[in-house]
Amino acid sequence: MEKQLWEYEIAEIAAGYAREGAGFCCLLCGGKYEAGRVYEMGGLLYDAEGAVKHHVAEAHGTAADWLLEQEPALMGLTEVQRQILQHVSAGRPDAEIAKREGVAPSTVRNHRFKLREKEKQAALYLALLRSLAEKTEKGIGMTEEGELEAVHAAATMVDDRYGITVAEREKTLKVYFDENGALRQIPAREKKKIIVLREIMKNFKPEEAYSEKEVNRVLGRIHPDHATLRRALIEYGFMDRTPDGSVYRATGN
Repeated sequence: MEKQLWEYEIAEIAAGYAREGAGFCCLLCGGKYEAGRVYEMGGLLYDAEGAVKHHVAEAHGTAADWLLEQEPALMGLTEVQRQILQHVSAGRPDAEIAKREGVAPSTVRNHRFKLREKEKQAALYLALLRSLAEKTEKGIGMTEEGELEAVHAAATMVDDRYGITVAEREKTLKVYFDENGALRQIPAREKKKIIVLREIMKNFKPEEAYSEKEVNRVLGRIHPDHATLRRALIEYGFMDRTPDGSVYRATGN
């Protein structure tokens, strides 16, 4: 199973790339660069690490730029906190941020204080979990029913619906899919629907562009009601689309 973004070291996430085997991988889109190869980019030649650094800068800007465009729940932020951080990322002073957001400068300073406290709390929380894992020899996600699965990065409104164990997923897939991979029915229960949608996403390549017709064709092979499935994939953050609906992309599974 591939590592999730948050399972990498903080320094790697902040850089936007990490060493994977003998090469390097972009953590923001999954692009891979093989060691020993020479890559030509913008008229210059790069080794694998240089190529992935160049790719991150050209395709994503920085990890901060990319993260601030994701669902704020992914980082435990509120929408307001994300907006403040976007202003900070743009280099705007507090007075300008306050004017743009229609609040007092003291409100912006209060947000900065809370975000700094959040940084401290996050560091101590990570230390606590690592210490507990060493003490108990199992991670916090290990329950009596099995290990909780990771939530996909672009999930919307993350709550207890996503508290899914491996055993629960396998049982649900056996019930709802036939031996040919066709969906018998679309689940009504939210948790089971998430499990089914995540399985369906295995039919799409991450970050590849699809037209609505192509998405419908893939989904139509799985269940006749491709329109309902397509809307659900968008609603739960498994796919996104351009404002005009012409391009769909898988956001993660």
